[in-house]
Amino acid sequence: MRTDGFLEVMHELVAFVRVAEAGSFSAAARQLGVTPSAISRQVARLEKTMGVALLQRTTRQLRLTEAGLAVLEHGRDMVSAARATLQVAEGHVGAPKGLVRVSAPKAFSRHVLESVLLDFLVKHPAVDVHLLAVDRMVDPLREGVDLVVRLTDDPPQGMVARALMPVKQLVLASPNYLAGHSPVRMPADLMGHSCLAIGEQERDSRWRFMRGADRVEVAVAGRYTVNHSEMRLAAVEAGLGIGCVPDFVAHESLTTGRVIRLLPDWLFDANYQGMAYLLFAASRYTAPKVRILVDHLVAALRPETTAATA
Repeated sequence: MRTDGFLEVMHELVAFVRVAEAGSFSAAARQLGVTPSAISRQVARLEKTMGVALLQRTTRQLRLTEAGLAVLEHGRDMVSAARATLQVAEGHVGAPKGLVRVSAPKAFSRHVLESVLLDFLVKHPAVDVHLLAVDRMVDPLREGVDLVVRLTDDPPQGMVARALMPVKQLVLASPNYLAGHSPVRMPADLMGHSCLAIGEQERDSRWRFMRGADRVEVAVAGRYTVNHSEMRLAAVEAGLGIGCVPDFVAHESLTTGRVIRLLPDWLFDANYQGMAYLLFAASRYTAPKVRILVDHLVAALRPETTAATA
């Protein structure tokens, strides 16, 4: 292909990038408003022009070839650069504008993001936000999401990861429950209590604690198991037992005294905790509307301000 021939295949390149990111011709076709057969023909023309196979097609999935992976990396940058070029005027004439799609876990959305996003929307009336509150793993490239909040200690490679806030699981009980049951001074004391676990995995009923060099694992049991943090907190407040709840969910209940934190001098080494990261695609051409929301979220939730209130 001639080195100046890229102008002739720009449409085909865009189609290929959409197919690679979406994982299917049908999904890419819906995004571009054309038929799957039209997308297939565009990718075929690109492969013919370049003289290499970019996709391995099977009845169940598409797989990128080695050449396809290389083309996707450079093609994605070209598409991002084209988008950024179209947004140059926007950056000069006023505030960023447009829609930003954000995904985050349900409880985190309700207790942490809601007030921060409302503040952002008031300050930036030209930017719209679509918040997708789901507890499943979201693939930002395939699902067309600009920003993803994920709780992890190992952010995925190939994504920009900005730390938002640390998340801890706390062991809680209501004053009424504690008044009628034996005290909990050590982790082993939990074995004599009704404990409210998450219950998604077998290990969720084995609570691990650390204090200095000490490591303790306790097998807990109780009458109520629920994988919803707000429902678990409600059960704790109702006196049904001792439960583990994320700190940001329990904050108000702790402040008002409806629940009491147990074993505060022990680190509760639970699942579903760590650093909450804001993830987005690595690119030199981050849209102004995305960049300004990233800056707003990081400034509002950065670890040095949230750690003191956890």
